[in-house]
Amino acid sequence: MELALIGDIGATNARFAVLQNGIPTAIKVLPVASYASLQDAVSAYFAELDKGDLLRPKIGALAVAGPVTGDYLSFTNHPWSFSISGLAKEVGLTHLDVINDFVAVALAVPRIGTDARRQVGEGSSVAGAPVGIIGPGSGLGVSIVVPVDEKGGPTRWVPLSGEGGHVTLPPVTEREIALVAWLHRTGRSHVSAETLICGKGLTTLHAGLSALDGIAPTHLEPADVSRRAISGEDPIAVEAVEIFCAMLGTVAGNLALTAGARGGVFIAGGIVPKMGTFFDHSQFRPRFVAKGRMRTFLEPIATYVITEEYPAFLGLAELVESSARRR
Repeated sequence: MELALIGDIGATNARFAVLQNGIPTAIKVLPVASYASLQDAVSAYFAELDKGDLLRPKIGALAVAGPVTGDYLSFTNHPWSFSISGLAKEVGLTHLDVINDFVAVALAVPRIGTDARRQVGEGSSVAGAPVGIIGPGSGLGVSIVVPVDEKGGPTRWVPLSGEGGHVTLPPVTEREIALVAWLHRTGRSHVSAETLICGKGLTTLHAGLSALDGIAPTHLEPADVSRRAISGEDPIAVEAVEIFCAMLGTVAGNLALTAGARGGVFIAGGIVPKMGTFFDHSQFRPRFVAKGRMRTFLEPIATYVITEEYPAFLGLAELVESSARRR
């Protein structure tokens, strides 16, 4: 199979690699803020390749943090926008596929082994059943992958693309209801799941809890909120991260019910894997199953944290292989 450029382009980092014999090589992570456009970032990566032994690929597949609805695309949480056909022409690709970043993670799930995931709570995966994927990072990604049996061939996994991170956030406790009311008072007409269940959401949670308690707000970066919570040094940070995990459990449970995800729910993104045992012992799993009479449906469903460093690359490898079969 010919070399292929693959890239996982988020709001914070652009991760690139060359797919060689199905394996990502020459991995490079570029900060999005350092480049004026996606074209510039791809060109910078290719310039790095030119210094080494690898040839420039002529085909490519990119996963982007935003809806893919046509040739012209815009990122949800970053000002970049681009034309797929225009980008391919400018950087010298003869073929370029572009998919949503969580569609790429969805495609990766069948390739993620037990050594690249950590189970949280009870449950077991049912072979051949739909799988849900959710992941807080710069935003909140959501996807579903559904198995389709091919006559005389192996099962094919079909990802469903959507913008599930922007569903309305369902507060459960009085404290969460108060937080949503505070957000409405501060000018938000729509409080989505992504509003609080993402990196910036940790900062917003800390500020909101401080405001509710009459404490002067301290602006913290998301990583600082997580660090203070895990160390236990900041009670507001501890509560903020606990609410973050609990709300993620509620939304993940909604996803499992909607998708009938008896194949499991996988948690991706750059935030949760870094929480370690704090997340494992949080209210995530109790809130995941807390659906009244549907608790018995959810309890057998396994939930996993993806620990694979570049899960989207696995999904892009699947995309490149399937695209090559179609061409």
